[in-house]
Amino acid sequence: MSDLPIEHIGMSKNKKYTGHLNDLNSTNIYLNINNLKPGFYTVRITYKNKIIKEVKFKK
Repeated sequence: MSDLPIEHIGMSKNKKYTGHLNDLNSTNIYLNINNLKPGFYTVRITYKNKIIKEVKFKK
């Protein structure tokens, strides 16, 4: 199981959303951002409680 914390930055109230993925049959992960509000976002990928990749983007 992988943890993918998704944090929304840019609004007055910061919210954290955390999801869990079951075993994947593929090495690709797709994140659909259609329903996110405009703003700046940070996606952090963790492995063994350490951040191994951090991606920031603006919608």
